[in-house]
Amino acid sequence: MLLKRSRPKIGWKYWFKPWQQVDWLLFLLTIGVSMFGGLMILSTELTQPVADWWWHWTVAGIGVVIALFLARTRYENLIQWHWVTYAITNVSLIAVMIIGTSAKGAQRWITIGGFNVQPSEFAKVGIIITLAAVLHKRTASTLESVFRALAITAIPWALVFLQPDLATSLVFGAIVLGMLYWANANPGWLILMISPIISAILFSISWPLSEPIVLFNTISFGFLGLVWVGAMGILGWQTLPWRRFGLGGIGASALNLLGGELGVFAWNHILKDYQKDRLTVFLKPGYDILGVGYHQHQSRIAIGAGEVWGWGLFKGPMTQLNFVPEQHTDFIFSAVGEEFGFVGCLVVLFIFCLICFRLLRIAQTAKDNFGSLLAIGVLSMIVFQLTVNVGMTVGLAPVAGIPLPWMSYGRSAMLTNFIALGLVESVANFRQRQKYY
Repeated sequence: MLLKRSRPKIGWKYWFKPWQQVDWLLFLLTIGVSMFGGLMILSTELTQPVADWWWHWTVAGIGVVIALFLARTRYENLIQWHWVTYAITNVSLIAVMIIGTSAKGAQRWITIGGFNVQPSEFAKVGIIITLAAVLHKRTASTLESVFRALAITAIPWALVFLQPDLATSLVFGAIVLGMLYWANANPGWLILMISPIISAILFSISWPLSEPIVLFNTISFGFLGLVWVGAMGILGWQTLPWRRFGLGGIGASALNLLGGELGVFAWNHILKDYQKDRLTVFLKPGYDILGVGYHQHQSRIAIGAGEVWGWGLFKGPMTQLNFVPEQHTDFIFSAVGEEFGFVGCLVVLFIFCLICFRLLRIAQTAKDNFGSLLAIGVLSMIVFQLTVNVGMTVGLAPVAGIPLPWMSYGRSAMLTNFIALGLVESVANFRQRQKYY
């Protein structure tokens, strides 16, 4: 008598097994934010003959598929391909300068199949992968490793800056600082890295004196700048390895003096008046509200008009009458403030905080340094973009043209965010089994 072979039952768990360790809460939060972003884009363009909201959801759907594919692919394989990734990143940025499409005074896009692709967005992921692989092999506990990471970042950063795309170049800086800190770099070194920029700002501020201090009729600096240079000198003496004869402190002070003087020179002789106004208008509410301050002024009015609970979806007068320029991209948060009020803004920010917490949790529980650094690089990118975007819509930061992740309209930005999410989910999927709480 022949025995019948029983076939194993294939249940729903079988199909989800490749994603067994994936952080589904993180996935659902980002998908929810993307869906809500499309709804807000629809609200901002309800009276216009465009369908950006539909493209927003379509690209988000493609991004989810890519993220799911990446989540079941072992991220460790990227280590042996990180220099190829770096080369592709730089070649794409060079191609923009040669065959790129210009718009609004910048050359940032390549037209492929009728669609404009922005390589500088994908370059964020490229630099995260490259730095994670480099710092995985050798941590940032030595200055040699720090300088190596900075040198690697310098090429794509310069190519992006020359497009010009100042906003994305700032994101690069945030990614590098976050990953260096996580890779055990001395926090004092990171402060010294950004200190010349702070010097450039403080040297132009004479407060609390009425006039800046002038030396030799050519060198001038504010009192706060002088204090800052002294503080950086002490920090350099304490943290840099060249403590003999105070060389570390002298070098740090000289670097900040140079940065401060270059900042003063650029402010007085290079930057045009409209460029100065764009950088400082957020410090002067009500200034030139029909010119350079128009965007932020209208955005603040829209958010303030929402009060506590908002006007309701599709009912915000500022949103529906298109008073806020670029509301479907950079200023999408102002639509949230007007139509859903203070409570709606808090809910959106709370969800972003949960996303950041899950990214941090994955970085902490990754099985190796490479995966941990990938998660931190993505976290640094998201946190910086979130902070600057929300800050500029409420008048706490200059208008930098940085989109709100998963909410602002932008096909390249959306795909970049989901590719980054897929890499982080791969780190979660292939770690040791953890019990979440």
